[in-house]
Amino acid sequence: MSEAQPRSSRFRAYLQFVAAVLYFFVARSLARHGAQGLASQQWAPLVEQAMLVFLLLFGYAGMGFWFDGQGDPVGAQGLPRRKGWQREAGIGIATGWSLAVLCILPLTVFGGIAVAVDLHLAAWAWFLADAVFFALVALAEEITFRGYGFQRFARALGPYGATAAFAAFYSIVQAMPHGTPHPTIAVSVALSLLLSAAYLRTKALWLSWGLNFGWKASRALLFGLAVSGVSGHSPVVQGDPMGPFWLTGGGYGLDASWFAFMVLLFALFLVFRVTRDLDYIHNAPVIVSGGIPVDLDAAARRQHEAAMGSPEPASPALVQILPVTASQLLPPDESFVQRSPAPENESQSSEAHSANRQSR
Repeated sequence: MSEAQPRSSRFRAYLQFVAAVLYFFVARSLARHGAQGLASQQWAPLVEQAMLVFLLLFGYAGMGFWFDGQGDPVGAQGLPRRKGWQREAGIGIATGWSLAVLCILPLTVFGGIAVAVDLHLAAWAWFLADAVFFALVALAEEITFRGYGFQRFARALGPYGATAAFAAFYSIVQAMPHGTPHPTIAVSVALSLLLSAAYLRTKALWLSWGLNFGWKASRALLFGLAVSGVSGHSPVVQGDPMGPFWLTGGGYGLDASWFAFMVLLFALFLVFRVTRDLDYIHNAPVIVSGGIPVDLDAAARRQHEAAMGSPEPASPALVQILPVTASQLLPPDESFVQRSPAPENESQSSEAHSANRQSR
């Protein structure tokens, strides 16, 4: 169980989240006006997204460095150059493409798609430019809605609170253009929940970026459908869906389709399945030492003695070093018996005996 965070730390994280949200709107305005002044009308969308990614990436990196002391602020945003990041992005692209196909297949059964194809060389050149455009769009969205601001809000309210709040934030941003259909809000919430789950399961933006890119680019570039009400992204394939609004989303595309909403909700289980190993690797609890030295052998020995009893100490073995004398061979009692000294000669003994008789 994680320890409760101090209120001051949570409040500071909330203020950083507010600063991150305000910076997003400032950066988007700067990128839009800068692209209009630097590029022509055809290239302006691509230049705008490139400038937006630059401003977001390095602006949030500066916040992480100055406010939080992050040594690698770009990696801390969710873009670490760790082992297997290309595979994570590939899994995300494949998952996003699969969801788009799952939404488009019913169109061919219950309605249909009128497709026009242009195979000229110039069309393929713009096709690559549009692919880069969608890659930048997806990256800008992930940095904004799953990067520094999301992480600060998760520190303040926890990951579930941040996921719900940013789902509402993303749906508001998507619904800001005039004339947005009401189902777009529901689809945006479902997509945001899906992408946030991908981030939380991997602790990086690689998989969520790939999923976002695959979901948008495959519909626009491979099938020629509208994305967020904008058609004509693909100069090679132009598609016109036919069918009920709840299935096609009308001229706004699948971003206003109730069927797409249900598919994205179902995709939550798919994301949990494909990220099972990544979640185990990157969300395993880290054991931090408390700084107290512990002798495991001594603790195990004490536990064993408490259960089995302390054994009797063995008698020390005697080691003979010097030669043995006769007195050392006697029993302990006899070795301490005091004996009188013997007379020096027999004459002294007889004189003592005669003196004893005369005294009597």
